[in-house]
Amino acid sequence: MKIALIQSAPKLNRSNMGDVLEFIDTFLEADVVVFPELALSGYMLQDKLFEDAWKIDELKPLRQASLRCDIAIGASIWDEGRVYNSSLYFSKGELLHIHHKNHLPTYGMFEEGRYFAHGDEIKSFKTAQGNAAMVVCEDVWRAQTFVTLSALDVDVIYVLAASPARDFNDEGLAIESQWDALLKALALLTKSYIIFVNRVGFEDGLGFWGGSRVITPSGETEYKLSLLDEESKIVSLNHKLQKLERYIAKNT
Repeated sequence: MKIALIQSAPKLNRSNMGDVLEFIDTFLEADVVVFPELALSGYMLQDKLFEDAWKIDELKPLRQASLRCDIAIGASIWDEGRVYNSSLYFSKGELLHIHHKNHLPTYGMFEEGRYFAHGDEIKSFKTAQGNAAMVVCEDVWRAQTFVTLSALDVDVIYVLAASPARDFNDEGLAIESQWDALLKALALLTKSYIIFVNRVGFEDGLGFWGGSRVITPSGETEYKLSLLDEESKIVSLNHKLQKLERYIAKNT
């Protein structure tokens, strides 16, 4: 299974679709092309949210592109009269799954709860590459998310993020270390591959740190992209490793 990690720097407007389609065209050899949280919209939309959010029927270019490879992407989405911070999975010309971010940070530099509606569930879905689930950024920082995902028995968990850089110390970037610990714990608990794609770039004084990575079911970092810079890369997942980890877990 080949995954294209797209560590991009979205613009703060509706002009990102063209860039997204170019990335997809570049990585057609991948089975799944994975973009960050709000890759179609930018993060600090605030009062622009309601004019810049996408309607499902406006995403026809992504449905068409998914005839060539699967696509996991984040966007602000209108759904039944509300706007959500969502992750979407397209496959074979269809919107196969949509996850509305459950936990909206509204503290410090974050104001998501003022603008977005929140989702209330996490579900698995079937793909050609196996069972999958999707969550968005802050979702991973909640114990209930771990409990829910561990009960779903999925092969791959896609984590789309727009995590700002903060808490620099002598050892490096503290937020990266915290994320790394969470993702490895999630992999060990669920015995799933974790695909973490975090954006880069700057918006209104916020800088996003990137560091996208793949964590194996045994909690090891198999691939990692650079910090702070745009980077895209195709990586391969070893599903034999996942089957071995699950066998060991069930027989110990």
